[in-house]
Amino acid sequence: MPHIDVVALVKAAGYIGVVAVIFAETGLLIGFFLPGDTLLFTAGYLASQGYLTIWILIPLVFLAAVVGDATGYEFGHKVGRKLFNRSNSIIFKQENLVHAEKFFEKHGGISIILARFIPIIRTFVPIVAGVGKMTYRHFAAFNVIGGLLWSVGITLAGFYLGHAFPIDTFLIPIIAGIIVASVAPAAIHIWRENGPQITAALRRQLKR
Repeated sequence: MPHIDVVALVKAAGYIGVVAVIFAETGLLIGFFLPGDTLLFTAGYLASQGYLTIWILIPLVFLAAVVGDATGYEFGHKVGRKLFNRSNSIIFKQENLVHAEKFFEKHGGISIILARFIPIIRTFVPIVAGVGKMTYRHFAAFNVIGGLLWSVGITLAGFYLGHAFPIDTFLIPIIAGIIVASVAPAAIHIWRENGPQITAALRRQLKR
């Protein structure tokens, strides 16, 4: 989010702040607006500059990501379909949950992995998995893989790029690039399955 100084946040809050944000974004409904991708990359980048220790940071963010999704699953499993019957509030948006349900139905178990790389969707897909009939054992396998690729992958990307570029000059454009790259796997997967339909819809719109 543009009004959050992620660099200052990581420097001030350290490991606790990073872990809290990653857990909240993936495990709590109120965390859907938090900048998880940016935070992970920035934490890795700052670790390369000596503000954090990468080998402490990596297991912490991985654990936070996995426990966060597991919490979301458990919440969905216990609260169930009641979530879909409640009206919008300042924090809760019904449409976010509905979009996540459609995403989950379309992509099945792999959506647990893909959702990691899509803001907002990654908060609600674990809840939808808990609401549905997916067993926790099945969910847990995708959760661990997705948590590893997302939290560790983006953090290490920031760490290694931090050794290659001056932080003050290249931080913002590199963060923008890593966010685009984080969305790419899910976008490619969706395009492969829905490319013809999307193209046909665009053509219909252009003819109007």
